[in-house]
Amino acid sequence: LHSFPTRRSSDLMEGKVTKIGKTKILKARAGESTLPKIAGFAFGSGGADGSTVLVPGETLKSEFLRKAIDGHTLKINENKCEYYCTLNTNEANGKSISEIGLYDTEGDIIMIANFTAKGKDPEVYMKFEIDDILK
Repeated sequence: LHSFPTRRSSDLMEGKVTKIGKTKILKARAGESTLPKIAGFAFGSGGADGSTVLVPGETLKSEFLRKAIDGHTLKINENKCEYYCTLNTNEANGKSISEIGLYDTEGDIIMIANFTAKGKDPEVYMKFEIDDILK
């Protein structure tokens, strides 16, 4: 049995750029630094009711796994880039996932999304997606 439920920030949850993520964007636009590449997803169990409220430190409340992204799709005409990551059958089994974040090559969480808990079973793949949208 292999199912592929997808958790998309644009459809099912509201993702928020963290303060450090905004700071990095502003410094890059000002030419003071370069923007580090998105490296992966952080998974946690500290989300609540599906509303993302950033807290002091702006990190996942209960992070238990980091994993490199599978890839991305740049959609210039839609002003967004979709990042995706799949948990395989041997990853995060028995965990309730209720928060995800994108981290960059410097290890900083730059975007967070919370949602109602989704249980991860051993025989299931779970694909997660976060859309980075410029508004």
